[in-house]
Amino acid sequence: MRVVDRFSRDGTLLLGAGYAILMQTANPVIGTAVAVHSDFAHKPLDRLNNTLTFVYGVILGTPAEAAQVARFTRRAHARIPEANDPDYQLWVAATLYRTAVRVYERVHRALSPDDAQAVLTTYSVLGTALEVPVGRWPATTAAFDEYWTDAVAALEVGPPARQVAHDLFHPVTAPRSMRAALPLMSLLTADLLGDELRQAYGMPWSRHRARRASAAWAVIRALVWILPAHVLAAPSRHYLARLRSFSRAS
Repeated sequence: MRVVDRFSRDGTLLLGAGYAILMQTANPVIGTAVAVHSDFAHKPLDRLNNTLTFVYGVILGTPAEAAQVARFTRRAHARIPEANDPDYQLWVAATLYRTAVRVYERVHRALSPDDAQAVLTTYSVLGTALEVPVGRWPATTAAFDEYWTDAVAALEVGPPARQVAHDLFHPVTAPRSMRAALPLMSLLTADLLGDELRQAYGMPWSRHRARRASAAWAVIRALVWILPAHVLAAPSRHYLARLRSFSRAS
């Protein structure tokens, strides 16, 4: 299996879900839109399920499935003006790529320059599916790093984004299994965010929590070492099946 296929099917990338959401909402316009149109307090899994169906469908689905999930997404975004702005579309797609790479490298190993470029090229279809104009997606990893640095420097975490973060990790209603996982997800998310954004989101941090995060990543790496590939690929199979069930029903 090619490196890009293994990368895209790796279920450990879901450990970055909180990080991806908070990076997106740290853009003040997106943060306000998400706070208004998403209900993390009462429906904490809705956005995650829709996002993962989109990502797996576009990257791993057939051309017809990729086109269909892109249509679903555009239809859902039609009532949200911000969702149709190329700058915001690009930022959302960029956070998905950046999150995937950061988590993969925490859990596995650093990507080689060639592999990193291959993954970047593969993830460009997320931008295309979100209607990012051709040519806007950075063509090289160096160009992406430059774009990312400039975009992060312009982030501003406002009250709507902080409300999203609170609701994300303290939902009013959530499945018991999700509630059990939230402390770990909050810890890993805070670790990935770094000092400035952690402080902006009001997420507590200390040397003790840093050691706990490091230990958590070590345990995850050990588990991944012994898990067979088909177990790690289970989320991708689940969300592709979810997309196919939608296709049959529509």
